[in-house]
Amino acid sequence: MKKHIFLLSIMFFPTLIFSQNFQGIAYYSSQTSMKNFSISSPDMTPEMNEKMKENMKKVFERTYILSFTNFESLYQEEEKLNAPKPSSSGIKVEVSFSGGGNRSKYYKNLKTKKYLEESEIFDKEFLIDDDLEVFNWTMVNEQKMIGNYTCYKAQIVIPVSDEDKKEFEEFKKKQEEGKTNFFIPTEPKDKIIEAWYTLDIPIPNGPRKYWGLPGLILELHDGDTTLLCSKIILNPSEKIEIKIPKTGRKVTQKAFDEIEEKKMKSMMNEDGVIEIKMN
Repeated sequence: MKKHIFLLSIMFFPTLIFSQNFQGIAYYSSQTSMKNFSISSPDMTPEMNEKMKENMKKVFERTYILSFTNFESLYQEEEKLNAPKPSSSGIKVEVSFSGGGNRSKYYKNLKTKKYLEESEIFDKEFLIDDDLEVFNWTMVNEQKMIGNYTCYKAQIVIPVSDEDKKEFEEFKKKQEEGKTNFFIPTEPKDKIIEAWYTLDIPIPNGPRKYWGLPGLILELHDGDTTLLCSKIILNPSEKIEIKIPKTGRKVTQKAFDEIEEKKMKSMMNEDGVIEIKMN
């Protein structure tokens, strides 16, 4: 009986949400484990290797803000002042990635099932305009407390693709031939995305592209990256204004991925390896 009541509540959930005024701000901290990350380079000492991993881990330690109403949201990195860099005569290894930074914004409209994302490829700005991905969530009979909120577990299982298998086989073949790669990939396997949502905040939303559960997602595990909600402000006295992203050349997600892939291939040598020289 309880299961039937729960399923019935989900069926009427969208109508309930869109008929009431609801708004808030959720802060998420991001951390990425480097346990499956390996670097290989004849020019890199063990000390440089560890420094690279340490710096890469810091790249992913960020804070994001999700501003939401009952059917709209904007997800972006919290703006922070850069700390002054101390002078040092030791090893200096800096890591940065395209598509990140404070300018990256991800807008979702749950009524129209559309999203807009401002992103970059090597300083060229794009505005991705496409349909929201529909996630096939599986409810798991587990619950826990996150702060003062009772949360329930859901997950998505994404089977490993044939393309990923092919790329890994090609890497192993090059390795057998004595060719090296700067980044050593791990053997591909099915990916499990785990989310913890709360019915106490009946908004079917979450960080970045994730949505579709009967409550706000407060914790998300996506591969080696974890997003954890550290603070929530519900129905603040000042009305929240969701600013729709407008900057960049408008493209679909497929077109953006093709442009990004083409750019990455242009950086590869004849063996399909991106070479990075360490000074």
